[in-house]
Amino acid sequence: MPPAVKVMLAINVVVFVVWLASGSSPALRRFMVLDFLVSPAHLAHGRVWTLLTSVFSHASLWHLLFNMVVLVSFGRMLEWMMGTRRFILFYLGAGIFSSLSHCLTSALVLGKPEVSALGASGALSAILIVFALRFPREKILIFGIIPIPAMVGALAFVALDLWGLTAQAHGGGLPIGHGAHLGGTLFGLLVWFGGMNRFLGSSQPGAPPASSGRTQPVWHDRFPPPPLTR
Repeated sequence: MPPAVKVMLAINVVVFVVWLASGSSPALRRFMVLDFLVSPAHLAHGRVWTLLTSVFSHASLWHLLFNMVVLVSFGRMLEWMMGTRRFILFYLGAGIFSSLSHCLTSALVLGKPEVSALGASGALSAILIVFALRFPREKILIFGIIPIPAMVGALAFVALDLWGLTAQAHGGGLPIGHGAHLGGTLFGLLVWFGGMNRFLGSSQPGAPPASSGRTQPVWHDRFPPPPLTR
């Protein structure tokens, strides 16, 4: 496992353990709610760091496991190809951008600036769309079972998020951070067409091949409120 993916995985696990510990400490719980969830209200009160800290927060063990499987499965391949420094910048940038997207859609589309969110899947949406652009025919497993081409899977998730956000705007839908997912996808597209594809032409020297030929798993990120998770 390449170093950046390993560090990101460790940070997510540590933050999740702190969330668990906060259940028995009101002071720690307040700290985590104020500093590791992102919302328009948090930003209005100057807690801009939550744009990033919320990316490392997860609502449940299953939420964490699903997201970390995706990070390891797809992130390691991108890190091998673009290099550790570029991958870190890409991942953190995608996380911040997806958090901003959640805040914008919550305030402007849903009219609910108090809705908070947490989770890595906005950043992972960026990883998935870049993976699909680089390896459009590589097979991925939907829900770990159904094999489909990566580009088909990525477009299906975009369609699902567009439908979900529309449903939420009309008072329905599921407690999923569709706005963050779409923001992550948009970030991936902007970076890819902005020139990142130049760094993904081949693997780094000594790295595993760009495409292993093995089917990659992909996640279904669903979680209970509050808050919205992604």
